[in-house]
Amino acid sequence: MRHTKLPPYILLFFVMMVSSSCATRPTSTVLNPVHVDEAASERVAVLTATNRSPDTARGGFGSTWAEHLTYEQYEVSVPPNRKNTAIAYPTAKPNPERQFVVTRRKQLSQDAFMEAAVRTAQFDGTVGIFVHGYNYSYQEALFRTSQIAADAKKPGAPILFSWPSAAAVAGYVADRDAALYSRSQLDSLVKSLSASRKVNRIILFGHSMGGFLVMETVRQLKLQHRDDVIDKLMVVLAAPDIDVDVFRSQLRDVGSMRTPLTLLVSKDDRALTASSLIAGERPRVGRLDIDDPVIKEAALKEKLRVVDITSLTGSDGLGHDRYASLAKFGAQLATFESGGRSSASDIGAFVFDAAGAAVASPFRIAGRVVGSP
Repeated sequence: MRHTKLPPYILLFFVMMVSSSCATRPTSTVLNPVHVDEAASERVAVLTATNRSPDTARGGFGSTWAEHLTYEQYEVSVPPNRKNTAIAYPTAKPNPERQFVVTRRKQLSQDAFMEAAVRTAQFDGTVGIFVHGYNYSYQEALFRTSQIAADAKKPGAPILFSWPSAAAVAGYVADRDAALYSRSQLDSLVKSLSASRKVNRIILFGHSMGGFLVMETVRQLKLQHRDDVIDKLMVVLAAPDIDVDVFRSQLRDVGSMRTPLTLLVSKDDRALTASSLIAGERPRVGRLDIDDPVIKEAALKEKLRVVDITSLTGSDGLGHDRYASLAKFGAQLATFESGGRSSASDIGAFVFDAAGAAVASPFRIAGRVVGSP
């Protein structure tokens, strides 16, 4: 029997459909605030900045590119006793015991948004920005940010930067273009936050194609000679969908950072396998194998933290969203060295111990390192 090789787009479609076939994707109606019993759930606050154009007919945001950012503030009810990172979206009759539910929503001016980012009594000078990946709608990104915030138990409101993903399996190329288009808007957001005297650290956390957008934005800041902004950044890339050689080029332009860049990788990430095939079987950064001596050497040379999180279980069936499980391991993001400059022991290749040695998370990097070189 003759075996034929599936075209990359067909393979990508198959892989993504496997992960989404059991779940109905939420429409923008889930953004409508609903009154729920205060005792039925915990509440988290989320700030959002998006360069998606508003969908005035449905009250949400679509995939059309906008020139300017729209700012919003949300309160989200999070179901108690969550056993994993899967998101249960609200139905026509929301159940706060089982589902994530928006309870408040407000559009903000840029000034009001910046004030809200630093206003909480527990604010410690650190703000976190989550940049979602390929095939995400605005509402899906909002609820994912809410899940991470709830599990991390970090004081204050995390910021979601939602770029205009087509939120479609077949939209991979369109999403890459949209990510590139969004560099200046993310650049603007980061610089505005950095300008605040109350902000001394900005955690820039990018997942998948969002990691590509984050790296392009940091590179753009470097080319603008904005080292004052870059020095406040802690960059974390989870399952980054970036060509390895493109990443090397980005690193050459960015240079050494005050806080070492952190990569969260999984060598069996099937979504990135599909991405690699689309790109002509070129390797992706998010699938680096830290057991490879070449990778360990490169991590030390480039002053990176490469953390293998393969031991974690994801909820998408692909091993691509494992990062979402990390939030429960810490209350806030910090570096290995508690904010100081890196030392030889802070960089290299590490292994996440799922049994309890927390190495990295969207809101904390702490604990015992396993398998340090």
